[in-house]
Amino acid sequence: MPAKVLYIEDDPVNMNLVRKILRVTNYEFLGAPDGTTGFEMVRREKPDLILMDINLPDTTGWDVTQQIKAAPDLAHIPVIALTANYTKSNIVRGLEVGCSAYLTKPISRTELLMTIEQFMPPRPDEKPPEPDAASSTQIPTSGT
Repeated sequence: MPAKVLYIEDDPVNMNLVRKILRVTNYEFLGAPDGTTGFEMVRREKPDLILMDINLPDTTGWDVTQQIKAAPDLAHIPVIALTANYTKSNIVRGLEVGCSAYLTKPISRTELLMTIEQFMPPRPDEKPPEPDAASSTQIPTSGT
């Protein structure tokens, strides 16, 4: 079962851009057009990671993030702020409400994928990578 990424974003252009970026990954994309729907989807779908726009039509991404972090069964889900509001005070605010990272628009494909990978929690059904025998270091033993 692929890991779920929920993007809470009211702009359809931004939503489609992230959907296209994630299409080439093993992540399942979920989208919500506003904070209320987004929070309902978090409760129902239990995504593995959330991308959060800050300026939503019905509330702020900060408020939705605080709701998520206040719910014991949801607080573990990483939230990455993804917004055009690039100010020091917004970055600080994002960290204060519980965001794991803060990315700015326009979206850099590479930065987005690297940040998702960095904060994506390991899946219980994933096996750890097998050690590669060819690349393991062998310590020679002496015959003395």
